Amino acid sequence: MTELHTAGHRRGVVCAPHALAVEDGRAILEEGGNAIEAMLAMAASIAAVYPHMNHIGGDGFWLIREPSGRVRAIMGAGRAGAKATPRLYRDAGHYEIPTRGPLAALTVPGAVAGWMLAVEAAKAQTGKGINKGSNRLPLHVLFDAAIRRAREGYKVSRSQAQLSIDKFAELERVPGFANAFLIDGKPPEVGAMLKQTAFAATLEHLAKTGLQDFYRGDVGREIAADLERIGAPLTRADLEKYEARIAEPLSVVTGAGTLYNTPPPTQGLASLIILALFDRLRVSDGESFAHIHGLIESTKRAFIVRDREVTDPDKIDGNLNRYLDATFLDPEVEKIDAREAARWPSREARGDTIWMGAADASGLVVSYIQSIYWEFGSGCVLPATGILMQNRGSSFSLDPKAINALEPGRRPFHTLNPALAALKDGRVMAYGTMGGDGQPQSQAAVFTRHVLFGQPLDKALDAPRWLLGRTWGSSQTNLRMESRFDGHLIDRLMSAGHDVAVMNEAYSDTMGHAGAVIFHPNGTLEGGHDPRADGGAAGV
Repeated sequence: MTELHTAGHRRGVVCAPHALAVEDGRAILEEGGNAIEAMLAMAASIAAVYPHMNHIGGDGFWLIREPSGRVRAIMGAGRAGAKATPRLYRDAGHYEIPTRGPLAALTVPGAVAGWMLAVEAAKAQTGKGINKGSNRLPLHVLFDAAIRRAREGYKVSRSQAQLSIDKFAELERVPGFANAFLIDGKPPEVGAMLKQTAFAATLEHLAKTGLQDFYRGDVGREIAADLERIGAPLTRADLEKYEARIAEPLSVVTGAGTLYNTPPPTQGLASLIILALFDRLRVSDGESFAHIHGLIESTKRAFIVRDREVTDPDKIDGNLNRYLDATFLDPEVEKIDAREAARWPSREARGDTIWMGAADASGLVVSYIQSIYWEFGSGCVLPATGILMQNRGSSFSLDPKAINALEPGRRPFHTLNPALAALKDGRVMAYGTMGGDGQPQSQAAVFTRHVLFGQPLDKALDAPRWLLGRTWGSSQTNLRMESRFDGHLIDRLMSAGHDVAVMNEAYSDTMGHAGAVIFHPNGTLEGGHDPRADGGAAGV
């Protein structure tokens, strides 16, 4: 079994929410690959063995910190198809975009286009990584393990088995789902063997012909034909013209160092605002009321900005860096009451995603997140390619006045946001989590516990977490907390006005699956992953 935490490695380290993806990333490091190549192998592998959380029919975002110290973002956010108009949905009798089925599969999968840019970034590291002076590893080597696992079969994880039961009624009749992820029409049990043979063939084809084939070749043609057959509003032309992009990350300087995150359409801005505001609160004791209350109240201030400002970057007027400047942050922190909770009308958000990290001896550090939005995404599995399509476009609004209004070619709002920090003590930390609105909150919990309050990484990932947001089926907002929190702290939070709901679980998947990898200034590498997930960390 893959360890949840590893330290002291010299050549490289990886972490992921599934043990087999960790194994496959470590194997690439052992082969002489760099951190980007290890991540590419894990990105393919995690889709083969953890399909309820991600697939190549979804989107992906990278933060890559080069040995020189330069940090770049790769933005693989898919755009709405040309046929995805508000009229299409209204004519079909929908007042909201469906969350499952063909009409939910309305945005181009952006993950593979992001892989294309990552391959180029890996090539640029020739002579700089742990495989110095050699050519980079070819795609067939990077994808070999994923192809084998998809073709020969993988054991269904605890979380896939449970979500298959929980979402069975929503997904059983969605085109392609039953053939791909049910056994005799029923949810698979933990440990049952499932195969993704069509997906294995797609990966093998892409390894031979190149990733561009996904959009502009045989694979793209098959994707478009299957989408047209089931009535999804994506066309061949939508795929052919799609490209991921390289962007400058958002960043903010705190007392601990410089923190980085991805720009819109992701909520990376909110994650940075939370930590920048908390930095200004000057909290000295970890796990105290001031710590937890301070992060919760910082989250509220950050989400107000996020919900007002973050959308497709083509639709944003002005530079959002103004929200990471002292002229905004200093007055904003004054709005946080150190003793009482602010009222909080939150919107509901959800998501199923994976975050993974990798680092190598050269100082190349990668933070990556890949998602199909909800668990199993749209549920649509395309028979010719075995690709599970995301439902990220269901987050669009049919109200033309909404900040995230549906429009052909538009990119939807993303909860995804991989994080990275260049700390003043010389460490470089890539960290992240899955979990919709919980992503910025869990990032803040792990970062403050480990970096600010000195908890060992494994302890910081294990410690109880919270989530500010709506309880499913309830009209009231609340603060959900794992049952391991100290009762006196919970009482004090309630006395301060927080609407606390203590969960039955000591470790809840609701809190997301967090992880981190760290490059230390002495050259050692460390990694850790969440005990709430099915993965871990490993290195060489």
